[in-house]
Amino acid sequence: MNPETEPVIITSHLTKIYVDGTELRALDDVSLTIHEGEFMAIMGPSGSGKSTLLNLMGTLDTPTSGEIVVNGINIRTLSGNALADFRRENIGFIFQLFNLVPTLSAIENVMLPLIPYQRGISFKLHTRARELLEAVSLDHRLDHLPGQLSGGEQQRVAIARALVNEPRIILADEPTGNVDTKAGDEVMELLERVREEWNQTVVVVTHSPRVAAYAERVCFLKDGAIADESYLEDRGDLELLWSKIGIG
Repeated sequence: MNPETEPVIITSHLTKIYVDGTELRALDDVSLTIHEGEFMAIMGPSGSGKSTLLNLMGTLDTPTSGEIVVNGINIRTLSGNALADFRRENIGFIFQLFNLVPTLSAIENVMLPLIPYQRGISFKLHTRARELLEAVSLDHRLDHLPGQLSGGEQQRVAIARALVNEPRIILADEPTGNVDTKAGDEVMELLERVREEWNQTVVVVTHSPRVAAYAERVCFLKDGAIADESYLEDRGDLELLWSKIGIG
């Protein structure tokens, strides 16, 4: 992280409480700053609040209390179409389950988020989608349906789709969770290249030390709050992570 770069995500005393018969505090007073061009991993066990934090930063959910500033905009000031437009213009999402439409080809899936807005964009959407699929080494799979692609290939289509709106921020929720180790490494190397070549900020949620090792900085969550690394039990599997982020 370069401390001189501009912050692109700032969360201040962020709390999220769900009430369904009983109260569940998914996030508890989380304050975090992520800078332009940074590659950050948010790490923790299941139920630690990782995905909740990512969804709040991506404007897919609203906090119970606290503030979120993304690209200089307090997202509490946005709602309805304004919020949807802000999300589309600034954020690209990558999901564990790919979320590709099974009846659409690879290139159609990449184009899909911007099809309703073609008149308002400054580039040719089909050309942009083709270029992105070429960038992720899928130019030979443009017309293939998701069911004709491997898990790693589907995730690369999902990465291309996340990039189609030229976002400043990429948010990835367990992006290697449904692919094997080799494909997972390829996905992470691709995200690392995206960040370096296009200066995009990348935030990855993961429970995997192997994935977190690609990040410049790691935020550990436990029980909805920022924790240090001491709660992780199997330290032997974390040696690569520690060497990467300078712990131990």
